[in-house]
Amino acid sequence: MDWSGRHIQSRPRRLGIAGGSVLLLGISPAPAQDIEPRAFSNAPVGVNFLIAGYAYTRGGIAFDPALPVKNPRLETSSMVLAYARVLDVWGKSAKFDAIVPHAWLSGSADYRDQPLERVVDGFADPKLRFSVNLYGAPALRLKEFKAYRQDVIVGASLQVSVPWGQYDASRLINIGMSRWSLKPEFGVSKAIGSWTLELSAAATLFTENRDFYGGNRRTQDPLYSAQAHLIYGFRSGLWASLDATHFSGGRTTLNGIQNDDRQENWRVGGTLALPIDPRHSIKLYASSGVSALTGNNYDLIGIAWQYRWGGGL
Repeated sequence: MDWSGRHIQSRPRRLGIAGGSVLLLGISPAPAQDIEPRAFSNAPVGVNFLIAGYAYTRGGIAFDPALPVKNPRLETSSMVLAYARVLDVWGKSAKFDAIVPHAWLSGSADYRDQPLERVVDGFADPKLRFSVNLYGAPALRLKEFKAYRQDVIVGASLQVSVPWGQYDASRLINIGMSRWSLKPEFGVSKAIGSWTLELSAAATLFTENRDFYGGNRRTQDPLYSAQAHLIYGFRSGLWASLDATHFSGGRTTLNGIQNDDRQENWRVGGTLALPIDPRHSIKLYASSGVSALTGNNYDLIGIAWQYRWGGGL
């Protein structure tokens, strides 16, 4: 979720800029592979966001990138409904968001040289996140926010994935992951004229899955990730970004035996946000795997609609 602090003389144009903000809330099904520009931007306190989105993926493992399978040929369609609210935390702008995804998955893969097929739909694991801008983005009401100009923002967040998604222990490929995950993240955003450069780093930590594929016990090492975004904002409120992410680690252990499945992957993509009016906006986005040490490369394309209210709008 992002708001532009660019100076526009008239109130309608200011709100038009605000209309260009769209939040991408983890629509990418693999949790460490999310690409989210403007994650640590500022917004007026009290504003609420309702987001509905759709994403389509094709290629490697989409929901659990460390599954011990070969030649994955999967397609997923994911719908997401999310809510976010901007908060004042000791004078710093902060945000809480909740994400509920629903997915359809179909395709095949090879496990121990045996073909597997899977067709399933259901809810994926919901996600809860709290983020706070520690520097450069004070908590401001809408009237105060009109004069705000971004320079450097430093922020941090913690996302929790709750294991409530569809899961069948007799199946290797599932929509839910049957385990908790925690993802702390730290980010820096620097505005230079119409351009914004953003960098962030995160680590995804997993609890044990005690009911993995027939009652086995499976653990996974932390998965480390980094993102970079180069964003250009237009005076109309439209903005576009070039996005990249790298993630590594995540080696798994099954019943005490460590697998040779460490990840080392790169993804690149692009985002285009389109303001409709002061309350509505649309975002189009796409990404693709560039290189992968494991077989979890996939292509993704998606769209998200956002509605804003409250906070004096």
